[in-house]
Amino acid sequence: MNKHVKPGYWGDSVDYRDILKKIEEIGPTLEANAPADEEAGELTKESFEALKPLRFSHLMATEELGGAQMRPTEVLQLIEAVTWWSGSAGWVSMVHCCIGAMSAAFLPDSAVERLFEPGSDNRFSGQGAPLGMLKKVDGGYELTGKWSYGSGFSHATWSHSACFIDDGNGKPAKDAEGNVIVMCAHAPIGEHEQLGNWDVLGLKGTGSIDYSAKDVFIPDDLVFPILTAPPQRLQELFSLGIVGLASIGHTGWAMGTGRRMLDEIAKFARSKSGRAGMLGESEKFWYDYGRAEANYRAARAFVMEVWGDIEASAEAGKMMTTRQVSLVHLAKAQIHEVGVDVCNFAYRASGGAGLRAGVIQRTLRDMMVAANHFTIAPSIVTSAGRDIGGLWSDRTWQFYDLIEKK
Repeated sequence: MNKHVKPGYWGDSVDYRDILKKIEEIGPTLEANAPADEEAGELTKESFEALKPLRFSHLMATEELGGAQMRPTEVLQLIEAVTWWSGSAGWVSMVHCCIGAMSAAFLPDSAVERLFEPGSDNRFSGQGAPLGMLKKVDGGYELTGKWSYGSGFSHATWSHSACFIDDGNGKPAKDAEGNVIVMCAHAPIGEHEQLGNWDVLGLKGTGSIDYSAKDVFIPDDLVFPILTAPPQRLQELFSLGIVGLASIGHTGWAMGTGRRMLDEIAKFARSKSGRAGMLGESEKFWYDYGRAEANYRAARAFVMEVWGDIEASAEAGKMMTTRQVSLVHLAKAQIHEVGVDVCNFAYRASGGAGLRAGVIQRTLRDMMVAANHFTIAPSIVTSAGRDIGGLWSDRTWQFYDLIEKK
């Protein structure tokens, strides 16, 4: 591996503003292809080829791994920008980005030397719920299982799948303290069977399919413990764990979706024909729009405040605290909830126009699907509230649970 150590905490080989310009260039293609992506149930070749050069899987990997080592606030804006043009393209981009970051963060040197070797362009997809089993064999494990919601799976090159370890009797093994061990295993996409089963309300173009594995060999160095893995690189930032890294993606996606719906309904109201003409003359509409705009901007500002603080901590050499992770969860939930409110407002205001195929209808459907994702479950917000309110201030986050310290 290249052991070059550069001054400063963040990379300087890639300027996120250059990527923003590229997104602006390919954006019309992504928007024009969105109906075809939905019809195909995954990104079409044209959409994927437009996104591929952006190398989202490498945005947060270290520069010595060929990544951009980018600030979270910059990554948020890039995911937001792609999502503005196409919710499905933004979702696949954020999945590849965040799982790529996890692989770059927690796998040992021997593994990342292969997955991020010079000239490679690997992309990562999979499922973080432990729906598989690893059976120990010489040199590694055999992986068997079936997972759902493999977003962007057909456009990835490596899988990332949560699983238990077989205790020898077909049951999940436990550690010395009696806790079930959950691992994350990586395998080439071609080693899996892609099962389809993506017939859904929204995010139809993400190809978030079911997939399976049967006795797939996983070398010892291509697994890490999901709940307890210590970061191998950028220890301060990656101390957020896999849930913290995933939060960047989900948050940035919701930012882009809310922004697009506000822009779309304002554009509709400015037009001069039919219902739109009446809407543009309505004082109530513009009052409601103003409130929606303010709520969205407040939620986005909260997001950037939280992640700006995380960046400052990383730069200062500090590991992330329970409070910071709680705020990540609250900001993530808030930008989603505001997004739901914005989409409902715009859909209702658009009248019959929102019923028909188009940006308003598609954005509404995408937002409703994203709002049902476990990452913003009420239980997570409740735990974060208890921490912020001082009731559970002596606990720590493990995956999506706020547990007592041992």
